[in-house]
Amino acid sequence: MQTILSQFDDTRAKQEEKKPDFNKTKLDRWLFVRRSDALRNEGMLWSPAWRDIAKYILPTRGFFFEQRPNVGYEIDHKTVVDSTAEQAISTLASGMQSGLTSPSRPWFKLSLGDDDLDKLANVSYWLDDTQRRMENTFSKSNIYGGLNSIYEEVGGFGTACALLEEDPDDVIRMRVYTCGEYYLGTGPDGRVNAFYRRFWMTVAQLVKEFGLNNVSPQVKTMYENQSPDTWIRINFLIEPNDARVAEMQDWKNMEYRSVYWEDGAMVDKYLRMGGFKEFPILAPRWSTVTTADSYGRSPGWKMLGDVKMLQKLQINKLICLDKVTNPPVQVDASVQGEANMLPGGVTRFSAMLPNAGVKPAYQVNPDLQAIELTIEKTQNAIKEKSFANLFLMLIDAERGAPITATEVTERQSEKLSVLGPVLERLEGELLNPLIERTFNIMYARGMILPPPKEIANMEIKIKYISILAQAQKMVGTTAMQQVLAYAQQLATVQLQLGQAEVLDNINFDEQIQEYALMLGIPAKTLNSPEMRDQLRKAKREALAKQQQQQEALATTEALNKGASGN
Repeated sequence: MQTILSQFDDTRAKQEEKKPDFNKTKLDRWLFVRRSDALRNEGMLWSPAWRDIAKYILPTRGFFFEQRPNVGYEIDHKTVVDSTAEQAISTLASGMQSGLTSPSRPWFKLSLGDDDLDKLANVSYWLDDTQRRMENTFSKSNIYGGLNSIYEEVGGFGTACALLEEDPDDVIRMRVYTCGEYYLGTGPDGRVNAFYRRFWMTVAQLVKEFGLNNVSPQVKTMYENQSPDTWIRINFLIEPNDARVAEMQDWKNMEYRSVYWEDGAMVDKYLRMGGFKEFPILAPRWSTVTTADSYGRSPGWKMLGDVKMLQKLQINKLICLDKVTNPPVQVDASVQGEANMLPGGVTRFSAMLPNAGVKPAYQVNPDLQAIELTIEKTQNAIKEKSFANLFLMLIDAERGAPITATEVTERQSEKLSVLGPVLERLEGELLNPLIERTFNIMYARGMILPPPKEIANMEIKIKYISILAQAQKMVGTTAMQQVLAYAQQLATVQLQLGQAEVLDNINFDEQIQEYALMLGIPAKTLNSPEMRDQLRKAKREALAKQQQQQEALATTEALNKGASGN
């Protein structure tokens, strides 16, 4: 996380400012049009694969051919008759939600990256308090519902996209977009830093959102002529602000600029121009082939061939069953009238002729067992490629079945190792920006307490303590447990020899602190080193006082015995 403790002042400036005079700017709109066209043309090169995935795997997602919203398009169930792939991606999304960002348990922890500072009582308490405030903000908003949609998009299409904006009531609000309705661009470092969306709004929505004075004359006329439900196409672009002056803090000189304009409006006419201090778009990618790729590839790409084969197998099986239960027939010329194919139907024919009547045109004897076995293997391959088996285990854990991070590691260590790079990418491209931007918005609104003076101007780091994150860290905790167990075995042998010096090699205080840090235990559940030392000092003083009292008592008793003996 960037240095955020001194980044904001008490002005409480909004992340995106709405200025009434943005149409007076001298920026040429054709610059934005050319940039948006370039992003769109590049995205169209990926569109054939996306449409294929939408057709076979995620039939309810995707927004292609610039169709208008609020239209229920028919799903092609003649092509897709087996929903295994769709269910597998849904399981993946639910598993990612439970394993990475479960709303029912803490999944991140704030730290300074300095063990000595993190152990200070006032610092650790402030970090825990800030974390709880952010968790409450996430719970109040629509973040968790949006994250589930993001996981489904990134698992199916390879890329997901959402706008994280400030909300006057819920602090933050996430707008999740589906594949095909947005286009992305990357910077020289391979990170997504540009966003373009072409979408529809009604005349009434335009006037309410941007104001009657900012819409085009055509829209204004339609609004005044009582045509509020007419659809208008809108363009929305966010890109790095290459014209900014770093010393200036107004909306024109923020890190990123945002521009809205209508299709077909006058060249010098804008709906809105604004800016953001940080990139407001969350655009995680499952994996990329090169740093130049703006979009990612995912399990949806890898299992597409299996999915198409599965549909063909299921369709062929249904055809075989249909031919067995309702076979094609041949009718002899002696049959009187139409052949009655209904159950119990009577068909009249001349019995004087051999082979007369109605009979199957050919015998169909499909090996349904072999077909079912092939279908089952294909379904299992789809589930394996989508990590459905792994995530079903995590979902069961979230529903109440007891399971520990150690069990997750032991059962699915190979899959977790394969999933490791994906988790790191999602943390870097989704969760880190989500937490950073939420922190910035909350800090600017005065919703976070001032930090302790010991950590002013320091960078806050994010540590993840979800089920999946802990499962990856269990390698380190397991090693610590093995060392302690081995030391205990050696100490047992040494005790038999009258020694126990091997335990002197272990710093037990550091062991418990480090173990708790790996597991993400709240700071308040452990005593700080200062409090620990104070407790130990108090115990030593109490013990010493007790010993002095016992010695004094023994001395008094001895003196009394001596006096009585004389």
